[in-house]
Amino acid sequence: MTTPWGEVELTRFPEDPRDPLRAWDASDAYLLRHLDEEKVPLTGTVVVVGDRWGALATALAEHRPVQITDSFLGQEATRANLARAGVEPGAVRLLTTQDPPPERVDVLLVRVPKSLALLEDQLLRLAPAVHADTVVVGTGMVKEIHTSTLQLFERILGPTRTSLARQKARLIFCTPDPALERPANPWPYRYALPDGVGAVSGRTVVNHAGVFCAERLDIGTRFFLRHLPGPGAGRVVDLGCGNGVVGTAVALADPAAEVLFVDESFQAVASAEATYKANGVPGHAEFRVGDGLAGVAPGSVDVVLNNPPFHSHQATTDATAWRMFTGAKRALRPGGELWVIGNRHLGYHVKLRRLFGNSELVASDPKFVVLRAVKRG
Repeated sequence: MTTPWGEVELTRFPEDPRDPLRAWDASDAYLLRHLDEEKVPLTGTVVVVGDRWGALATALAEHRPVQITDSFLGQEATRANLARAGVEPGAVRLLTTQDPPPERVDVLLVRVPKSLALLEDQLLRLAPAVHADTVVVGTGMVKEIHTSTLQLFERILGPTRTSLARQKARLIFCTPDPALERPANPWPYRYALPDGVGAVSGRTVVNHAGVFCAERLDIGTRFFLRHLPGPGAGRVVDLGCGNGVVGTAVALADPAAEVLFVDESFQAVASAEATYKANGVPGHAEFRVGDGLAGVAPGSVDVVLNNPPFHSHQATTDATAWRMFTGAKRALRPGGELWVIGNRHLGYHVKLRRLFGNSELVASDPKFVVLRAVKRG
């Protein structure tokens, strides 16, 4: 990526030379050009929120920014991109959305996330650190910036306007108003599950902002909860756990189960742990933010439960699902099982047969299928 501070070589994480998707887009470049053309003083505490693969933090490394992200993969990409650029360790402070934000923010740069709830939570968490002279600039592709996006900036920070579009990207300019009466932060959000969803019927779910379907139980998970494996599964992984409702259901139905909750989202794993604890579940559980099943010992798992995403930010891709399936096969013991729910049209049975040599239909409805693949030998 060519920037006013020179060229930087950027990759996503995990790095895959076959991946056609870039680690930056026109909105990153637009923001960097604006900072240079308008001679924005990048002094004091510079905070970069939602930097997807570290493009902004890497380009601005000489200004020692603080990066705040919800993505483990994005944070690892940032580390790799900073190292590739020869940036000294510690020059960029890497925080997660679960960490306390800086006490003072002088420049706030926001890469607008896909989740409006996550943007709301982050702006509310950062607002006490923003002062009248803070420079606030947001960026995103035109299709990502809506009236509701601008209203959030205006309601939480102050008067807001947008730029002209360039290369289908747009900037957001916000003038902080310290006298503004901000709303209370509604996150995390709690609700009771409906009846008819197995062991978690009527139980409490806790959702931090940005977690998939944070305000209600999505229909895919609802269907999966009715068709989970029975007691005696042993060591179970809720892979891509989201708010942890699937793994919590397993633990409630079988107190002898050992459940590992894994997600690449810091918000998701915090939600899963809060959901598990809110229901006083007996037994043993572990909560891990990471790259799928990387770091889980081969042959150490009995069952993997998975509802794989088929988007990476705005891009539709099956790369994440394939990596989850291959990671599951490695982690499963011989005879261990991978249970997958997905939209019928995604054709996961083809991938499972190619990888495991088998795929059994456990349940289906007009929209979803639950599949089971067994690791042979």
